[in-house]
Amino acid sequence: MNPTVSSPRRRLLLGALGTGVAACAVRGTFAEELTRTPPQTEGPFFPDRLPLDTDNDLLLLNDAMTAAVGEVTHLSGRILDGKGDPIRSAVVEIWQVDNNGAYLHSRSGNGERRDGNFQGFGRFLTGSTGEYYFRTIKPVPYPGRTPHIHFKVRRGNRELLTTQCYIRGHAQNARDGVLRGIRDPKALEAVMVAFTPVPGSRVGELAARFDIVLGFTPEA
Repeated sequence: MNPTVSSPRRRLLLGALGTGVAACAVRGTFAEELTRTPPQTEGPFFPDRLPLDTDNDLLLLNDAMTAAVGEVTHLSGRILDGKGDPIRSAVVEIWQVDNNGAYLHSRSGNGERRDGNFQGFGRFLTGSTGEYYFRTIKPVPYPGRTPHIHFKVRRGNRELLTTQCYIRGHAQNARDGVLRGIRDPKALEAVMVAFTPVPGSRVGELAARFDIVLGFTPEA
């Protein structure tokens, strides 16, 4: 399975991010200002059977014409080492519930209502800038959890970090047991993400940026 963007159509999705990538390419000069992204539980619902399509566009399965339901979100960020330098050749994996609150998992709650057009899981391979990009939906709550997106970062056969990101300011954040487990205010802030309207979008698309900072420099 190829973790990179798998078609010319999907490669074009990165074009809109070009300006933002250049503007956010902060290097190790500011490493003292970086806060390590805290680890978070993988949870019980990492897909127990991966979809045939595991690329970075979670809204369309293969070349289907029907898109998943939800608020379209362009999710991007960088994978950085402990010095603030970008990590190349890192595989970034995400998984999340669909707009009905169902995971791509056989034991997921609300599974009978799962959106069959939502990929539920995706991968992206970082280049020299450490940048990743996914097209997905804004996460929604489900019983017991505030909205969130799961992340796993790998390099080669090594898992570097498993974490989650959350919607900044969401009303359910204060009651989420997993999120409340982060005691350090800076670490808590590090997993909060603003989901903001994309200027000029006619369908209400959102943009979200989540940089992941490792507390070490992985071996090449």
